[in-house]
Amino acid sequence: MATIPTIHLNGTGYETLHKEYRAAYDAVSKAIDAMYATTCNGRDYYVQGGSAFYSARDERQAAIQKLTDARDYLAEILVGIMDQKPDHDRL
Repeated sequence: MATIPTIHLNGTGYETLHKEYRAAYDAVSKAIDAMYATTCNGRDYYVQGGSAFYSARDERQAAIQKLTDARDYLAEILVGIMDQKPDHDRL
């Protein structure tokens, strides 16, 4: 559960928070897409031994999961920010 910033007069404004967190969300989403687009082919690993490809595949999936976790965190914050403004934009 993410701690959502509270929008108030002495804090950072809605527009700034929304813009910054939306940019971070979009960047992480692009990174996830880029990771999925990378080649992970057994022919690139077989010379290292029988388990190298499976290790590489598992490592790649673990990295994608970390990015997905980061994107989910940013989405939670974005929704929390948008919920504080009745006429907010949606993801």
